[in-house]
Amino acid sequence: MKKAQYQAYVKRTPYMFMAPYFCLVCIFFIYPLISAVMLSFQQTNGPKSRAFVGLSNYAFVFTDPDFHKAVKNTVIYAVFSIFLQLPLSLGLALLLNTAKDKTKGFFRLIIFSPNLVGQIFVGVIFSVLFVPRYGLFNRFVQSLLYWGLENRWLENPALVLPAIIITALWMYVGFNMIYFLAGLQSVDKSLVEAARIDGANPWHVFWNVTLPAIKPVATFVVVMSTIGSFQLFELPFALLKGEFGPSSSGLFIVSYLYSMAFRAGDLGTAAAVGWILTLMIMTISLAQIKISGTMKEGR
Repeated sequence: MKKAQYQAYVKRTPYMFMAPYFCLVCIFFIYPLISAVMLSFQQTNGPKSRAFVGLSNYAFVFTDPDFHKAVKNTVIYAVFSIFLQLPLSLGLALLLNTAKDKTKGFFRLIIFSPNLVGQIFVGVIFSVLFVPRYGLFNRFVQSLLYWGLENRWLENPALVLPAIIITALWMYVGFNMIYFLAGLQSVDKSLVEAARIDGANPWHVFWNVTLPAIKPVATFVVVMSTIGSFQLFELPFALLKGEFGPSSSGLFIVSYLYSMAFRAGDLGTAAAVGWILTLMIMTISLAQIKISGTMKEGR
């Protein structure tokens, strides 16, 4: 082989190795991405009948009261996910991190186990637990607060969203606890001991040593919880038996997208909802990362 041919072969070799990857990316990512953008500007009646309508799909979505309801429910759920779920997850992680007996692994497994069965299974279980009078959750609330035995959690519009939040709480507290526990176990023990020797109480140690040390993990958990909250679909779908609750009280953004795509058959509007959701998630996630200052510290 001549020297010029050999050099050309050497230059082409990396591209030949990378070609299968780029082909797969084009087939399974670039092409669907472009198709989804084009679809959001089309009016569809089933998968074959399409007509270009410009920004009409977006205009319809932004003026649709059902979409407003879905955004409101999703935002409320996301707020409770961050300000209720995550503190509980962190509290459990702190308790398990300080425990030194052999039961720590057992409790870690028990608290995490709801995630092993998936959202559909958890939704079906809680649809039984919320049954009026005979449901275990109603009986537990009655014995604790002397209230709620006859509550129709999944039929009363005011109680549907709290029921979904309670169900998600049971499912995701243990999942997020694992992340926090991993972060806590990486905290430098010598800094904690030094703070205690200097007279810091447990709260000061947590606020000035532990929390800054787990800040990257906490930011990751907050961002992932927010993304998961905005993508919520299976749990309320199973809990409400394929419906969106009375007065759309269990309607979320992805549920609205599903309704448009597979019940109304309007794939163009569903694609527009998907892009709006993508922009919302990107904006909120970037804002959270910016506010946390994690990227600045990583430079």
